[in-house]
Amino acid sequence: MEVYIVTVATGTKAYAGTNNYIYVTLVGENGESERTLLDKHGLDLCRGAEDRYKVVSRTPLGSPLLVRLEKQRYWMEDNWFCRFVTVEPPNGEQLLTFPCYRWFVGDVMVEIREGAAKIQSDDSSALLRAHRRKELEDRQKIYRWMTWAPSIPRCIDAQTESDLPQDERFDNEKRSDFEYALQFALLELSLKKLAISFGKTWDDLEDFKRIFWKLRSPISEYCMAHWKEDCFFGYQCLNGSNPRMIRMCKTLPVNFPVTASMVQSSFPARTNLDKELKAGNIFLLDYVIMDGIPSNTIKGQPQYIAAPLCLLYQHPDHGLMPIAIQLGQIPGLDTPIFLPKDPSLAWLLAKMWVRHSEFQVFQVLSHLLRTHLVVEVFFVATLRQLPAVHPVYKLLAPHQRYTLEINCRGRNQLISADGIFKRVVSTGGDGLLILAQREYKDLTYRSLQPCLDFTDRGVSQLPNYFYREHGLMLWEAIHRFVSGMVSLYYQSDKDVHQDAELQAWIRDVTQEGFAELPNFGLPSELRSKGELSTLLAVIIFISTVQHAASNNGQFDWCAWVPNTPCTMRQPPPTDKDAVTIEEIMATLPDVSQSCVQMAITWHLGRAQPDAIHLGHYTEEHFTEGRAKELIGTFTKDLKEIEDYILSQNEGRELPYLFLLPSRVENSITI
Repeated sequence: MEVYIVTVATGTKAYAGTNNYIYVTLVGENGESERTLLDKHGLDLCRGAEDRYKVVSRTPLGSPLLVRLEKQRYWMEDNWFCRFVTVEPPNGEQLLTFPCYRWFVGDVMVEIREGAAKIQSDDSSALLRAHRRKELEDRQKIYRWMTWAPSIPRCIDAQTESDLPQDERFDNEKRSDFEYALQFALLELSLKKLAISFGKTWDDLEDFKRIFWKLRSPISEYCMAHWKEDCFFGYQCLNGSNPRMIRMCKTLPVNFPVTASMVQSSFPARTNLDKELKAGNIFLLDYVIMDGIPSNTIKGQPQYIAAPLCLLYQHPDHGLMPIAIQLGQIPGLDTPIFLPKDPSLAWLLAKMWVRHSEFQVFQVLSHLLRTHLVVEVFFVATLRQLPAVHPVYKLLAPHQRYTLEINCRGRNQLISADGIFKRVVSTGGDGLLILAQREYKDLTYRSLQPCLDFTDRGVSQLPNYFYREHGLMLWEAIHRFVSGMVSLYYQSDKDVHQDAELQAWIRDVTQEGFAELPNFGLPSELRSKGELSTLLAVIIFISTVQHAASNNGQFDWCAWVPNTPCTMRQPPPTDKDAVTIEEIMATLPDVSQSCVQMAITWHLGRAQPDAIHLGHYTEEHFTEGRAKELIGTFTKDLKEIEDYILSQNEGRELPYLFLLPSRVENSITI
């Protein structure tokens, strides 16, 4: 008879413990142990507990391969979250750890494997090979593809978040905080509208201060004070919520007829537009993707959209400065080119229109499409095609926490036909989907790789481009970490190419998730360690760094509504000399729209109280010493980046801390 000491760890989440029956059976290469009932006295398996038991086998098991856990209802259903199980074999053999990290809902039986990551070829045991197949067969029944709308990435088959498996749902603490914070923001919104209703409506730009209450931040206050300045406008093109729109301009677009004489006053003496174009100091924002997008109608009133072009100059003394703006793609008498030397209100309104387009592009394309929806494809494929023992599954698991639920909520509450965007955003409704479809049609895998993206846009040398500098530092740290992990489990390119599970995964990504994107540029077959390492680094970078860059500052840049208006209530101006403050106030969002913009950007951009930050692994999916060493090195690299960013920003009036590793979440949770 053999006696094993088994430790069962219950989760630390609220309601993770259970009073249901839990049974354990050890499955070895030579047989099975007795089926053992845990918690005989009803006091074990509590939240955060690690309970020890003796499990007996009447015949030698050999090496334990699986731990079988069963939950059966006792009086009433009581879900249970298991973190891990450890098994101490007889005769002092090495302690074995079996990671679990999943909910047990209903009467279920789950078999979990020892924590050493294994690719399919590592398993010689028929039992373990069968376990891999069965796990994937079961998961593919649960995790299915769905087309939410045509010509955008496919997603998880769930109409609402309640349709998701429990393992993909918010924890109770997260759900309570999410819903409480939203109600708090909406309550303040209601109080502001009530207070303003007893006073005047918008008459002047200063009136927006009347909704600048408790919901504020140091950067939003800086924005309120400096938003009219051209240098601040240029700074936001580099380090705002949409920092990857700008690109070098070597030749002016034919539909943007800016002449040297128009902009000469923006240049120092002894230089001009032609010289600066050749020197690589002229940059462009082109919102052609907005051209022809149908605009929203809110409370019976039409809203308006523009497709601006904005030319910027990297001034040697003042930094990046806007020097010309055209508010449409077709030049003409009704589409004048606005210049800094024009009447101040005309120039200010032109910049507002650019920032209004910026709101649409950053929210719908940079944020929603290029982070949330893109990574969902990879995570659905991971759940469908990779068993929990696979090293790629283990590597990606921490980065998909809550993502499926927040995306379900976004589709239903934010961008749906009757969602929040429909209520307050100029592209709400049909426009939003058409905008996303346009971007998706031209989306490339190359553009998701930051080092290539900066090169392609010609911005590798732009000074004070902190998003680029910090983003590349984090990209390199992530890529080093991932490359080390890949080399730990794949000895050669051939091993990658012959991993049938990995190849099924990439086919699911390209042929199912991105099925309508033939020019995406990601092959349906992985042939080398380098290809795999880069792809995994891209997935992790998007779900951490890129999301933080777009999401975390949205309240800072949007709380002062005139700086980044969510909608415009009048068409773009056609006469530069006729712009008045009355026209500006009639164009900007009204009181209700402004309040909703403040509330929602605060709710979505605020720091999450249960955040797990980049490089922190609260669930130990990897148990091998070498893998843990690589995680430790990654953590050390992130600490060095953290120290550098803090040192760089010390004393700055306008610090850039959005990519501070301690502020970058490990997954998209909001």
